[in-house]
Amino acid sequence: MTEDGVLTLQRDCDATLIPAGTKVELQAGTPVTITQALGGSYTVAVHGNLARIDGKDADALGLEAAGAAAPSAAPEADGEANEEAIWEQLRTCYDPEIPINIVELGLIYNCKTTALEGNGGSRVEVTMTLTAPGCGMGDILAEDVRQKLLSVPNVKEAQVEVVFDPPWDQSRMSEAAKLEVGLL
Repeated sequence: MTEDGVLTLQRDCDATLIPAGTKVELQAGTPVTITQALGGSYTVAVHGNLARIDGKDADALGLEAAGAAAPSAAPEADGEANEEAIWEQLRTCYDPEIPINIVELGLIYNCKTTALEGNGGSRVEVTMTLTAPGCGMGDILAEDVRQKLLSVPNVKEAQVEVVFDPPWDQSRMSEAAKLEVGLL
């Protein structure tokens, strides 16, 4: 990284433009500035835009690959997922433009865990929203949530639904999140 925080991409890598959600390929040698490195992905400023680079492509930024945060709670003895571990994992998911996790932002409307019959384990169903209905990052953020839920011990199935009713507003944010963005 240079003194002004600019990195040069070491190799070509895939990225997603924010907030459109458009997939692009960034070329080796392209200068980028990391604006956020949270939740196992990187938000970079590139050519006047913001783009999200997945943690698996950290080497393109000259960094070590980022992995999903592992939940600290051990699997339940009966084979069901630990609800605390599920919420802990949800707190590792971030809006790519706001350095606050989706739980503190108030984007999670519902999280339901159901024991699976027969093979053990649990199914987790999440209903969430986005800070802006027109954001093209919805599918990407929902898939990030789904993949992280599947990494929780004993979670065998995960479904994430993005809804816009009721619409999100700042009143859904936690006090800590409001303090972070200067609303308190």
